[in-house]
Amino acid sequence: MKGFSGQVGILAAGRCLSQIGNGFTIFYAPILFVNQLGLSATAVGIGIGSGAISGVLGRFLGGTFADSPLVGRRGTLLLSAAISALADLVFICTHNLPIFIIGNLLMGLGIGLYWPATEAAVADLTTDGQRNDIFAIMRLADNIGLSWGVVLGGALMAAEYNYRVLCAIDGISFVIFFGIVYGAIAETGDFSKHDSNQRLQGWMIALRDRPLTIFLVVNILCTTYLSQLQSTLPLYLSNFVSGFDPKIISGLFAWYIVFVALCQLPVARWLNRFSRPQALGISLLLWEVGFGLIWVTGVMGGVIWAILALSIMGLATAAYTPSASALVADLAPPSRRGIYMSINAQCWAIGYFIGPSLGGWALDRSRYIADGFWLAAAVSVGLGILILQYLQGLLQKN
Repeated sequence: MKGFSGQVGILAAGRCLSQIGNGFTIFYAPILFVNQLGLSATAVGIGIGSGAISGVLGRFLGGTFADSPLVGRRGTLLLSAAISALADLVFICTHNLPIFIIGNLLMGLGIGLYWPATEAAVADLTTDGQRNDIFAIMRLADNIGLSWGVVLGGALMAAEYNYRVLCAIDGISFVIFFGIVYGAIAETGDFSKHDSNQRLQGWMIALRDRPLTIFLVVNILCTTYLSQLQSTLPLYLSNFVSGFDPKIISGLFAWYIVFVALCQLPVARWLNRFSRPQALGISLLLWEVGFGLIWVTGVMGGVIWAILALSIMGLATAAYTPSASALVADLAPPSRRGIYMSINAQCWAIGYFIGPSLGGWALDRSRYIADGFWLAAAVSVGLGILILQYLQGLLQKN
């Protein structure tokens, strides 16, 4: 795309590298910590969900730091990478639930700091007309990194490597990301008109932004869906559906991430003809179909159904992530981009607390509840559609 800053490309490359490490662990952590460390599915779900607690704090600090001339977008990204690397060091030393929770708390803090700063930096470097496509490019970089990580992580898991090896690789990726930000990324925020009192009031001003607060409900719903895909679905396929061994599960999620990467830009550009709420509504309808197909996979079995389900969910993800970020960036005044992006990122913390905890609970119950969980998720989409229709009307009036 013409006309965008070269720093966008550097930031995208750094995100790709950091996501390679995440790909090693994000889909396999539930299986590894249940099957190798001996924790229950509920305990692992609670442990992963506990990262949302520190994630809330991290996102608050990330938005505040990103809008502060003392730290800025760049300084917040450096702090995030350092804390995330430390979290992986804790995971390497994990041998029981308390240490596992500490690792998740640190990782939640690091990720919480990361998202408001990186999203604000992208918004700083783009115009309104570029924004949807540029956010799609960033998601493409994320997904390329994840796909490489998932393939390599699946190979290591199939070879029965200890989970500590995967955590070590994840930590190294954060160290590399730290070096890229430190050496190649300049501060993108404009603090020439900085007012510390105005910044302190920025949180209350943002929370009184009616379109933003209405969108937050839908965003929490969508991030809960994503968390189910990443934390609950791999364990469900492994423990409840016959014929799904680690190699098959690895291949399925590698396909999902590669498919998202392939269709990210075409989907984003096709959705440019729709308003942001309409694009998000299309994503929700795709999630509904995907959850229904997961239920079919559990009841009938068969890899083909799982491939179809993950393909539909890949389209849902490709439609959701750039549209959500672009909508919040459109609503945010330049002086409060960090805070708006922080509030947007809080939805991920909430969704990733609800999702793993609820999913882990369902998988520790009967087979009937584990299967029915996916139908319940499909039915919940209706609430999001209704809220988006209301938001569309509100934005048209404004």
